Amino acid sequence: MAIDEIKKTLDAKMDQSIASFKTNLTKIRTGRANPALLDTVHVDYYGAMLPLSQVANLSLLDARTISVQPWEKGMGAKIEKAIRDSDLGLNPSSMGDLIRVPMPVMTEERRRELTKLVRGEGENAKIAVRNLRRDANESVKKLVKDKLASEDDQKRSEGEIQKLTDRHITDIDRLVASKEHDIMAV
Repeated sequence: MAIDEIKKTLDAKMDQSIASFKTNLTKIRTGRANPALLDTVHVDYYGAMLPLSQVANLSLLDARTISVQPWEKGMGAKIEKAIRDSDLGLNPSSMGDLIRVPMPVMTEERRRELTKLVRGEGENAKIAVRNLRRDANESVKKLVKDKLASEDDQKRSEGEIQKLTDRHITDIDRLVASKEHDIMAV
């Protein structure tokens, strides 16, 4: 594998790490309702555990309420139980076929806990990016050891790899700051 291929692969993997981090951030709720919050909820659908979005229509009723409209009449109770049993701390209520999922008002203490959680997720994403940097640098060193690249190429590529790493870590920091701002906004 050439140095250019190593850098391309590294950039793609770092982008995947940031995409995964963004997905994790959507699961941490702010004061506003977001249907993506229910992405982790799975419902027993005739013996198969399916994501909630595959058995019901999710939408917003207002800024603090998610509506869940089951596609089959008999699924309402199962969906309600799945949401209640999830670790999201939500309490759905039925209104005929429609299930309303109100977002509880967050206390200042809960907001601070969530910002700590966001920082922890950010640190995990940074660790993943740094591990990718280490792996890429080791791949370049192996090329030099196998006489497929020069030491000058190694120094140059290590600098470029570090620039890629710095850029991705800056993106992570920006995402963390944005999410913290969303959480702390009343």
